[in-house]
Amino acid sequence: MVIEVVAVGTELLLGQIVNSNAATIGAALAAGGFDAHYQQVVGDNEERIADCLRVALERSDGVIVTGGIGPTQDDLTREALARLTGRPLVRNFDYVEELERRFARLGRDLPPSNLRQADHPEGSVQLPNPKGTAPGIYLEHRGKPIFVLPGVPEEMEWMLHHEVMPRLARHGEGVVVSRVIRTWGLPESAVAEMLDDLYRGSTNPSIAFLASGGEIKVRITAKGPDEATAREMIDPVESEVRRRLGDVVFGVDDETVEEVLHRELIGRGWTVGTAESATGGLVAARITSVPGSSQVFRGSLVAYATDLKERLLGVHATTVDRHGVVSEETATEMALGARGLLSVDVAIAVTGSAGPDPQEQEVGTMVLAVSTPEDTAARTLRLPGDRERVRTYAATAALHLARRAVTGVWWKR
Repeated sequence: MVIEVVAVGTELLLGQIVNSNAATIGAALAAGGFDAHYQQVVGDNEERIADCLRVALERSDGVIVTGGIGPTQDDLTREALARLTGRPLVRNFDYVEELERRFARLGRDLPPSNLRQADHPEGSVQLPNPKGTAPGIYLEHRGKPIFVLPGVPEEMEWMLHHEVMPRLARHGEGVVVSRVIRTWGLPESAVAEMLDDLYRGSTNPSIAFLASGGEIKVRITAKGPDEATAREMIDPVESEVRRRLGDVVFGVDDETVEEVLHRELIGRGWTVGTAESATGGLVAARITSVPGSSQVFRGSLVAYATDLKERLLGVHATTVDRHGVVSEETATEMALGARGLLSVDVAIAVTGSAGPDPQEQEVGTMVLAVSTPEDTAARTLRLPGDRERVRTYAATAALHLARRAVTGVWWKR
């Protein structure tokens, strides 16, 4: 069953608000076993909203609409739905009384404009909204379900999970399950080449590649009559993906590198700290975002100035003179100094030139070092993008290099 999503709001077209509702609905539909081939975004115009709904109903088996059911003049989804289906708007006076009670509890008069939220196309059902004042709408038109939900994400999500998905479940044809294999260390093109025959030769399960934040994700998706069957379909494909990619695989689904590093540190009984220059504490922030990080994280030193690197971390002035601040030699001494200063088993150090102005090296040159009780090594990266992207990618790379070092799989040049 194909369900189409229509998001209403001129603010979405102008980029003033990110269309997060579409992503939330898409994930819920996939989990429920429904296909979603199209999404539309339309501004606050009754005629254009009706046209979008008409197109959606022609090519899909059902529609979920978000937005345009508030109390103001530009909330026109109710009118557009009535226009499309040829049904008059009727007023739910029981809901009018409910609105009056809500506003009375707040010590406020009910604005006349809010009365519009009690209107709905004749023959439709108003869906409860405990999170706000705009009830949703459920209507079957020519055998196809149409749901209209509020645009406010909190209100939309409650209604989606408590009203929409249970109703759609009656039309369901199975479930869709995905497994995400998370990798780091190879570019997307290399991962795709290694899995090319699997990608081309399998439709259920299917394989997709996603790049984000310097990591490459391999998503395996199966559709089956139930969740257990779908997972059984995924298992052999996942095993083959892991076999081919080897140690570039670091996690699955929502696991982050910082969570994996935390788990590995706990397993070895090791503590960690950071010495950061160009990243300004981003690595430490990522580590401490994990609940329970106090079990492994002792502290961080953001040593931006060269004299602090020398005075606090013990970087030798001769090292800076001969090799520069942005060098593997300096990063190595920063990591070694941090291990002693912070009394940790593992120290992560970052220095570099994040831009926009170059510092010794070209912009995007970032140098990382990791020191453990077993070894110390440094690596130079050339990262693309603006300052924040370079810093973010460098922090991610530093965490991955630390993860590999802690597990004893030191990175290859």
